[in-house]
Amino acid sequence: MSEYVISNAKIYSEDQVIESGYVHIKDGKIEAVESGVYTGPLTQHDAEGKILLPGFIDIHIHGGYGNDAMDASVEGLQHLAENLLSEGTTSFLATTMTQSEENINKALESIVAYKATQNSYNAAEIVGIHLEGPFISEHKIGAQNPAYVQQPSVEKLKHFQETADHNIKILTFAPEVEGADVMLEAFKDEIIFSIGHTTADFDQVNAAVAKGAKHITHLYNAGTPFLHRAPGDFGAAWTNDDLSTELIVDGVHSHPASIKIAYKMKGNEHFYVITDAMRAKGMSEGEYDLGGQTVVVKGKEARLKTGSLAGSILRMNQGLKNLLDFTGDTLENAWRTTSLNQAKALKIDNQKGSIKPGKDADLILVDEDINVLTAIKKGKIHAFS
Repeated sequence: MSEYVISNAKIYSEDQVIESGYVHIKDGKIEAVESGVYTGPLTQHDAEGKILLPGFIDIHIHGGYGNDAMDASVEGLQHLAENLLSEGTTSFLATTMTQSEENINKALESIVAYKATQNSYNAAEIVGIHLEGPFISEHKIGAQNPAYVQQPSVEKLKHFQETADHNIKILTFAPEVEGADVMLEAFKDEIIFSIGHTTADFDQVNAAVAKGAKHITHLYNAGTPFLHRAPGDFGAAWTNDDLSTELIVDGVHSHPASIKIAYKMKGNEHFYVITDAMRAKGMSEGEYDLGGQTVVVKGKEARLKTGSLAGSILRMNQGLKNLLDFTGDTLENAWRTTSLNQAKALKIDNQKGSIKPGKDADLILVDEDINVLTAIKKGKIHAFS
């Protein structure tokens, strides 16, 4: 494999910002991260002073670029994964929806089949599965299909996990539904339980966290809102230090001020930028399918014909730019919300999530507006400008 240097870059490493430095890449891995000018014999790729970040990890994405994980198509997953590099996403969790058990099984089987042979040099890498439903509340379905909501079941989740070849890393569930606590107890050491599509109140959310739940799915959407006498799951998400939270940072699913509140409450280590994108991302306005339901895409919004928001068309690089704009924070603090936090949660931070020697060379070169100029996937360079 190739060996080269990315030189003259502003590097956001795990420990510091290097105003001008270089990264030595060898055999798809980061060999060294240094400040100053490289004077050795290796081929140099001049970053021209642009920003070098770790590749993004999207832990909640259904699809994009005309494809969806529920299509159960290996070719579709490949097309999605290839296009995700253009927005800086180098790893992701293929995310399913609340559909029939047959369709969920087919989707899981196709993800496993694709993952077994994926080309992790030419496309974003599937590092697992996020099972969003079917063990959710029928009263907080959002864009999920209410016909297929199921009672939480150890046996059913065991079946899904076996079908997925143990690739399910995150499960969105409603902890207040009968049987959810038993399922949580059985799988809490194997799967990250993320509270979402729920009517759980403040105390019920905190009780679920005490039993092993760790995440909140797309905070502010399909949950119980904050009231001063009933803080709801929003209040629990803000105040429970053992909870980390996803947030769709598009300014559509949540007001910018609400995003700023969540970021201030959770801090930069317990906050995940996600897209929750559906197949219309990267496509033109019009009608699209989401889990067997028609979605109308117009402008920045994707909605069911009922008016309910139906996933997003957000790109990860725009999510990070929005976070900076909405919160006023610096890139030095915020970059980890798109990569290192996710890698730590998935326990792959020894391989991914930051710019550090020994890790995969999953990197992106961006400008000041977080436009992706180049993606590097396990050392292979993909230029977009």
